[in-house]
Amino acid sequence: MLFELRKSLGQARLGRLHFRSGQVSTPAFMPVGTYGSVKHISPDRLCDMGAGLILGNTLHLMLRPGLEVIRKFGSLHQFIGWSGAILTDSGGFQIFSMADLRKLDEEGVCFRSPIDGKKIFLSPENCMEAQTVFGSDIAMVLDSCPAAEAPQPEIQAAMELSMRWAERCRQAYRGPGALFGILQGGLCEESRLASLAGLTKTGFDGYAIGGLSTGESAAEMYRILSAVLPQMPVNAPRYLMGVGTPQNLIEAMLRGVDLFDCVMPTRNARNGHLFTHKGVVRIRNAEHKSSEIALDDACTCYTCANFSRAYLHHLDRCHEMLGQQLNTLHNLHYYMQLMADFRRALEADTLSEFLERRYTGWQLELPSIVV
Repeated sequence: MLFELRKSLGQARLGRLHFRSGQVSTPAFMPVGTYGSVKHISPDRLCDMGAGLILGNTLHLMLRPGLEVIRKFGSLHQFIGWSGAILTDSGGFQIFSMADLRKLDEEGVCFRSPIDGKKIFLSPENCMEAQTVFGSDIAMVLDSCPAAEAPQPEIQAAMELSMRWAERCRQAYRGPGALFGILQGGLCEESRLASLAGLTKTGFDGYAIGGLSTGESAAEMYRILSAVLPQMPVNAPRYLMGVGTPQNLIEAMLRGVDLFDCVMPTRNARNGHLFTHKGVVRIRNAEHKSSEIALDDACTCYTCANFSRAYLHHLDRCHEMLGQQLNTLHNLHYYMQLMADFRRALEADTLSEFLERRYTGWQLELPSIVV
């Protein structure tokens, strides 16, 4: 992987990632395919909407289908029939989300499998081995992700452990792709900057900000981003993990983030919460039962071009799989279009106009950071 920084405006950045499979313009959003598939949407649809980079999860793929199956196919790309690039998360977030099923120590983390209860041990070394088998274009170090409300000593200890694990990952990684370090430190600016200093001393191809979107307020997240991003290496990509709403993405892009992933567009689609240029539409609400209008008249996706809100409401009420597919297609298209529109506005020096249109449509105040 090579990263090309093409332009900056304030802290916002326009760039390009060069992979073996092609190029991805940044800022970019990665659809989440935890088990090697993005729920309710096919790879060709993802390509059509401009997704050149998707995310898979190392721990879950180690459980199912297992490394030996993927090794037999040569790479995760070949196993899932994906011609684009893949970033594989290390499983560190599961240290937070599966806290009741794991035991953590210096060597790594022992999980009880949510599938059959068997013990699974994840260490920096076997995490790197797995991502080498996957042929990941971007591999992530193993990190310890505490909850936002955890006591500061616990957050500090997790950050220091993550730095030691990052060094072991750097030494162990033999894969074909880039390796990203992950900043931890909770909501303490000093801890975050210490984490950054340790990671840059070790040296990575890119740097991710982890441990946010775990219960803190948006204002607290933006404070940490404002403190950390200006100190991050200029010529390396910056990845904000697990974030977020369209407004979160814009605020983070204005502060200098290059990459995002989040389950929100796909998960919300399955729950009937659809993103539009005028805000969120809850399609299962009765007001849409006989509505002849499109979901979003400013959207060019297949769903909005062909179906009414009434039909989407009907599919949702009947629990038809087609409804979830159409909702997912729309939400992901909306996210991908948001990123493309931001890039175009940055390229054309029209970010202020872009923000005015978006936030007026959402009936929200303009972002807290000045362009």
